[in-house]
Order: sequence, then C-alpha cells, then structure tokens
Amino acid sequence: MGWEAGRLRHGLLVFHSLTNGGSELALWQANATEEKLRQAFPDVEIVRCVIKTTGDRRTDVALSEVAKSEGVIDKGVFIKELEMALASQEIDVAVHSLKDVPTVLADSFIIPATLERAGIRDVLVSKQPGGWQALPAGARVGTSSVRRARQLQWMRPDLQIIDLRGNVPTRLRKLRDAEDYDAIMLAEAGLARLGFLPNSDDRLFFEIMEEQVFYPAAGQGAIGLEVRSTDPWMKSVVESIGDVDTLLRVNAEREFLRLLDAGCHTPVGVYSALSEGQLSMSARVFPEAGGEPRLSSVQGPAVDAMELAKRLFETLV
Repeated sequence: MGWEAGRLRHGLLVFHSLTNGGSELALWQANATEEKLRQAFPDVEIVRCVIKTTGDRRTDVALSEVAKSEGVIDKGVFIKELEMALASQEIDVAVHSLKDVPTVLADSFIIPATLERAGIRDVLVSKQPGGWQALPAGARVGTSSVRRARQLQWMRPDLQIIDLRGNVPTRLRKLRDAEDYDAIMLAEAGLARLGFLPNSDDRLFFEIMEEQVFYPAAGQGAIGLEVRSTDPWMKSVVESIGDVDTLLRVNAEREFLRLLDAGCHTPVGVYSALSEGQLSMSARVFPEAGGEPRLSSVQGPAVDAMELAKRLFETLV
C-alpha cells in the first residue's frame, strides 16, 4: 500500500481514529480495531480520540425521544458526533457497533469494512435458572429494544417489559442488586467481549437464545469501520483489516432492513449464514400495531447477496 503525501509525520503514519463512546464495550471495540491496525502496520502511530455520543450520554429516556430531541433518525443518536468529527477531519475512522448504525448513511460516509463477527445471539439473563420458559408469570424483563420486547411478548404474552438502558455492567448490576427486574436481555457479543460469558456470576443465570428461536438484529455482533467516502486511502486501510465474509453477511442484512425501511421502532429480526459459497437469510417482522409476525427465508449464491436481500424483502411485503 502506498502512503499519501502528508500522511507521514516524523517517519510514522498517524491515524486520528478509533472513536467510541467511552463505555467499556466501546473501548473493547476500539482496542480490537487498534490491535488489528498495529498488526497490519507495525510502524504506524495510532491516536485514539474518545467521543461520547448523544446515545451514550442520554440513558435517562427512550432512544426514540433522544432521536426526536436531537433531530436525527432513530439510531443516528449513536453516530451523530462521530460523523461530525469525520467530516471535520478530526478523525479518520469511526468504530461502531454495527447494529446501532442506521442503514442509510449520508453520501459523505461509507462503511467499507467490518472486523470478524462475534456471536450474533441474544441472551436472557435472569435471577433464576430455566431460561425464558421458567420465568414466573408476569415477570419483569428489562430491555430498550422493541425487537426484543415484541419477540418476548409473542413467546410469553404475560411478561412485563420495562425500558432499560445503560452500559452492560450497569444493566447487570441493576438486575442483580435491584428488585425492579426479574430478567434482562443483552447481546451475546457484548457479554463475551467483556468477560461475562461464560457466566462468572453465581447469582445470575445466562440463557443464550439460538437465532432460529429468537431472531437477532441486523449486523448484531459486528464492528463496523466508517470513513469518509472521499478518502480512498483510508478506505483501503480499513479494508486491509476487515473480514470479507462478515461484511458480505451484514451488508445483506442491512440491505434487507433498508428495503423494509425499518428503524428503531420496527420490531424486526434478521440473520444470515454463509457456507460453501451459499448465503441463507431468515427474517421475522412484527407489525408495528401488534399481531402475529411474518417469517420468511431465502438461500442462494453468496455473490448475489444483495439480490437475496431483495428477494427476502419481497416475500414479506
């Protein structure tokens, strides 16, 4: 790879990059990206710029209310400040939890690479063993995700869903130490990255929900690397550390979500699997007004990933 003029400083290449909201999970994601960059470019100096986003700061109200007050669409509350820093060239790469990124970006930005994907499943964490089927009648389950809430209430209509936001350790502490919740829902990837899986707390019980039973979010478990669309050099840098199979899968999942025009308020789960050049996709979509979900699956050559996403969409409209 050739270095652009002006990028070399005292014999080192400086990336102003690796932004995140400062939470433990965001820092883990930044560390993972930084390690990949150092392995690929051992002589490069990396400068980390920690930027706390509106979505990270405002955990006192629902995401929909935060988005409305900030004048952004749904998940834009998690990327607004990062994209401002990209646009001003304060940073060169923004590191995201991809499930929290809108499916449509401004023309100024692209996500050309993702790190290798972690587990895509959801986890029910409860105060008693037995998983979701053993929860007592009327149990209170904490989550801020409408996707998780609707699937839980579809499986167990008696459950009470209580809005719960905050970082992973905070949510676990609230479950363990307070009486407000009988269980909470979290992502497998975040729990594993922070060392909570395998279970290290003898007062809590972790049930990993298989994706065929409890459909995950598009892009769940993936770390996306966002750069300026006008910076082909940085695009090539992040592509060099990206995982091609992960990118193919998450792009197909996000394309399905884009075609569905689904945001934070739409209860939809979608997942994909790649094997021997074949891509399979499955989706579960709940009507916003309530009622039974629509389910569908498609399979075909992985090279036709975007067309498969379109086929999946067309089977559900």
